[in-house]
Amino acid sequence: MEKRRLSKILAKAHAAQVRQMAEKIRKQYEVTVIKAPEKSLTMIKMRDPVKETLFFLGEVIVCEAIVCLGGTKGMAVIMGDDFEKVLDMAIIDAACNKGVFTDEGLLVELEKAQQTRVEKENAMFMQTMVNFTTVTPEA
Repeated sequence: MEKRRLSKILAKAHAAQVRQMAEKIRKQYEVTVIKAPEKSLTMIKMRDPVKETLFFLGEVIVCEAIVCLGGTKGMAVIMGDDFEKVLDMAIIDAACNKGVFTDEGLLVELEKAQQTRVEKENAMFMQTMVNFTTVTPEA
């Protein structure tokens, strides 16, 4: 699974779901924490929709961790300060890098549930959308 997709699914998942997947890996492999979870700041880049240029919106608090799983490193960074979740995400990343992650089907299910939730939210917001039309005088 692509790293960007994996990170997106895990970041949106509940901490308990991520914990379950990481616990399976912890039972089978020795996990060494290289960089304990800690807070830091990072700049958020946004794209100006009019000029199509990148600019820095501001800083956001992130939490990052690095682990080693049988000689293979894994890392994770998420917005906020959930130390346990970011450590579990790093363990899952290391398992994916090592090629021993077996819960890919569960990740796909999580992704589908997340997409369904977003679609429901979008449908709810679309009901309140106002359509502004301009009245042009006819000649």
